[in-house]
Amino acid sequence: MASYYTYLISSLPMLNFSAKPPFGLEVFFAKCNSFIPGTEIEILRNACYQDIDFLNSSATGCLRKWVNFEVTLRNELARVRARGKKIDPAKFIRLPDRQELHIGHMALAAHRHSANVLEAEKILDQERWDFLERLSFGHYFDFDFLLIYALKLKILERWYEAEKADKEHLFDAVFLN
Repeated sequence: MASYYTYLISSLPMLNFSAKPPFGLEVFFAKCNSFIPGTEIEILRNACYQDIDFLNSSATGCLRKWVNFEVTLRNELARVRARGKKIDPAKFIRLPDRQELHIGHMALAAHRHSANVLEAEKILDQERWDFLERLSFGHYFDFDFLLIYALKLKILERWYEAEKADKEHLFDAVFLN
C-alpha cells in the first residue's frame, strides 16, 4: 500500500501558515480513505483529535517527536505562567519533562503578548508550524508526511474558524453579559 502514498501526496496542495486551508480535516481524511489503510487513517484522526496524554502513551516515530514537542511547549508555558503568579509549577508539569531553551524563549514571548490573546496564540502556532516544517525534512512520500500535513491542516483550520467567527457576537457575549 505504501506505493499509493506518492499518488495521494502529489495530489495535495501546499500549505502555508498565513493562508486559508484548502479543505478541512474531514475532507483530507476522505481523500486518504481511498489510498491508505483504515488503521493509518485512525492514527491521523487520533493525532488531530485526541488529547496529548492519550497520544503520549501510544505515539511512535514522528508522532512521538510531535508529542514530545507539544508537552515541552506546554510545560514551558506552565512554568512561565506559574512564575507570573508566584506559584510552584510542579503540579502542572507533564512527563516527559524536557527543558529546551528555544521553546522557553518562545513561551516567554507568547506570555508577554498575553494582553492580546490572539497574538500570543499566533506566536505559539507559528512555533508549532516551524517545528512541523523541521520534522518534515526527509519525509516526502511516506506516512509521516501525511501525519505532518494533517497536523498543519489542523492549525490552519483552527485559525480559519477563528477568523470567520462572528467577532461582534463574541465581544457582546464576553463583555456585555
